[in-house]
Amino acid sequence: MKSDSVKLGKNLKRIRTAKGISQGKIARILKVGRSFITNIENGKTNPTLDTIAKIAKAIEVSVGELMK
Repeated sequence: MKSDSVKLGKNLKRIRTAKGISQGKIARILKVGRSFITNIENGKTNPTLDTIAKIAKAIEVSVGELMK
């Protein structure tokens, strides 16, 4: 399970930076703290499927693309 969290975090960071989206912007859209997004990117937090779907929507990719 840890490897899936790390993979999600790496994909989130890669896609987010490629699109020029800040962690703060995602945090504001999801109404969470920026540290929560940081923890996801570092594989330290295992977000729910609902949260993953909200992140995918915020960065305008499919859940499948985010989880690849």
